[in-house]
Amino acid sequence: MAGPGASARTRAAAHVASGTPVLPVLIVLAVVLVDLCGGAGMIWLPLLAAGPALAATTSGPRGVFCVGLLAVVLGAVVGARDGVPGRELVAVLSALAAVTLASGLSGALRGRRERVLAAVRSVAEAAQHALLRPVPATVGPFQVAVRYSAAAAEARIGGDLYALLSTPYGVRMIVGDVRGKGLPAVSTAALVLGVFREAAYDEPDLLAVVARIERSLARNLGCDDFVTAVVAGYPQTGYLEVVNCGHAPPLLVRASGSVVPVDPTHPAPPLGLRALTGETPSLQVLPFADGDQLLLYTDGVTEARNHRREFYPLAEGLARHWCDEPARTLTALHDELLAHVGGRLHDDAALLLLHKPAVPARVVADPVVADPPVAAPVVADPPVPAPVVSDLGCDAGRDGCPGSVPSRGSRSRVVERTGVAAAPGVPLGSFAPCGRNGGR
Repeated sequence: MAGPGASARTRAAAHVASGTPVLPVLIVLAVVLVDLCGGAGMIWLPLLAAGPALAATTSGPRGVFCVGLLAVVLGAVVGARDGVPGRELVAVLSALAAVTLASGLSGALRGRRERVLAAVRSVAEAAQHALLRPVPATVGPFQVAVRYSAAAAEARIGGDLYALLSTPYGVRMIVGDVRGKGLPAVSTAALVLGVFREAAYDEPDLLAVVARIERSLARNLGCDDFVTAVVAGYPQTGYLEVVNCGHAPPLLVRASGSVVPVDPTHPAPPLGLRALTGETPSLQVLPFADGDQLLLYTDGVTEARNHRREFYPLAEGLARHWCDEPARTLTALHDELLAHVGGRLHDDAALLLLHKPAVPARVVADPVVADPPVAAPVVADPPVPAPVVSDLGCDAGRDGCPGSVPSRGSRSRVVERTGVAAAPGVPLGSFAPCGRNGGR
């Protein structure tokens, strides 16, 4: 309010205060307060170095320097008040300045590492969206939910893989686990997903899709690398096809709530090892009615242990938390899994839940019977009046008079449109004599 200069100073002070950490400042003030109350002098002044040292862990160089400057000024004031010898006071203040400089450098390095980590996470998120594409909540006739947790929280991607597609041959999905961790596992997962997405659209047979993935892995993987996977499809209404290649058996949840593991009838080796065993996977067909659910998962879920080295009971947890909303079911399972291991998984974990909602019955309305047509009223034509015939005894003359009497035996009939019918026996006209014919 005093002027532009005061406003500029106020803004600068506010800017500096915004970058100053609160807790280190409180520590410095507490040390000064204890020194003032106790009057011990040199015993408490070295503790002022705790302020800038703590500020390096929570703020940048600007906040560290602000706390260090505050500690040096207050230390000089308190030391002069307590009568601390000059050499000792200079040594204490020099130590405070050195700690402040070291803490500021540490804060700068910490900020740089955080920026690099943020850049790595952004790249990892982009790679994850390209590799593990988000699955929509509804695919074809199914409701779908997915939960994925990478063991390396900073990378956010790992060796577990999943995909779900709507193809001309029905809905098809895959859940797998690559042997190993790190970038080699991510590269193998990308290879499997790429081949699956292409083959799922091209191959009408689900076993042909698995065969194409096997051939691709045989050309690109080492002799010790492999991928366990479950490939499933829904080619027609009411039936589900499952091909298990050395993976954990899926869990089938019936509409009644019973949980049944889908064990393979003919176990097959993992993908990439068929050449060593010579065994081929088999196709397993399951009835899949309205209201049923199928859970696909990786071993990071079933092999998660608590502090007593007990595995997580996935089937029991699914029986406790299943409902008609897949997202809510997986959220409850994932929270329970994290509570079981104590907050963090030590292996990648993927969960994919498929739900076939019941189709509501169609209400057929009663047929509408049309009312019989109402006949239009018959309007009778008005009666046509009978023509009135006048028997005149003469023909009309040229001058307008009735004329002379017609000759004997002749009779003229003149029709008059009077609209009144003549009564029988009543003369239809009258004859007036005319002077021209002599009054006859």
